[in-house]
Amino acid sequence: MPRPVPKLPPGYRARPASAADAGAILALVAECERAEYGRVESDEGAVAAVFARPGLVPESDTVLVHDRSGRLVARAWVDRRSEIDVHPGHRGRGLGAALLDWAGDRAGRAGSEGVVQTVPDGDTAAVTLLRTRGYVPLVRAWLLEYAMPDEPRVPQAPPGITVRPYRHGDGPAVHRLVQDAFDEWQQRRQPYGEWARHIADRPAFAPAMSPLAFHEGQLVGAALSLELPEWDDGHIEQVAVRRDQRGRGIARLLLRRAFRDFHRAGRRSCTLWTHSDTGALDLYLRVGMTIRHSSTVFRKELRTPAP
Repeated sequence: MPRPVPKLPPGYRARPASAADAGAILALVAECERAEYGRVESDEGAVAAVFARPGLVPESDTVLVHDRSGRLVARAWVDRRSEIDVHPGHRGRGLGAALLDWAGDRAGRAGSEGVVQTVPDGDTAAVTLLRTRGYVPLVRAWLLEYAMPDEPRVPQAPPGITVRPYRHGDGPAVHRLVQDAFDEWQQRRQPYGEWARHIADRPAFAPAMSPLAFHEGQLVGAALSLELPEWDDGHIEQVAVRRDQRGRGIARLLLRRAFRDFHRAGRRSCTLWTHSDTGALDLYLRVGMTIRHSSTVFRKELRTPAP
């Protein structure tokens, strides 16, 4: 089956991406994030982890778009999920629409029943484009922040709970805990290697700011943190508590512990993402976090084309 190629406006050319392009892709993503949020919210580790997604074939599932001068001005990848970024200076020329159509076509040819795309709620042009292409809202996501002008107070641990930072060798147990906790809402369990590329093996991973909770020697909770190079904030990437230990204040304890550790490292605010499927928003608001900005995950149902 021939590889689908996006139908680009005149003056642009497309090619597949490779892991060697991670630096250039990050530069593009950073420009898009500065335009949308006023700050960079990605790092090269996150970009590189895309190429480790199980089933993703860069030659057919990724696209880089260059202008006449050879500058990278847009990119897209699709593997059930899809991400599309267009440089702010090249928006309004049809690149986003071309890449969105390409992503849907590629996902359909790969046999996917649907494809999802996350868009900042403030990007009204992108939201409108998705809706005109048949995408419908699936879940809402929020970036939350916790301001720390003073050192956060850490509550007393519940009876029988001890807390220590993440250590070398904790990865497999933490991975199991996270996947078990996320089974309630995630579509598939991430294998260890994929999870580790996003978390424990990522250059930005901050084990000293990643507290783990134990009960009778068994891991029951984790707050896994990142120190992103261009962020002034600390960032908590994943929070998980074993189901039979929920409702005891363990998540609140781990969050406060991570906040304090980041404060002692010189950070004066801390962020994390959550979405409506997790049901955790109220917990984070009770801890004292506030919403910085929001995004919506859209989904489009696909019909697999005839061979």
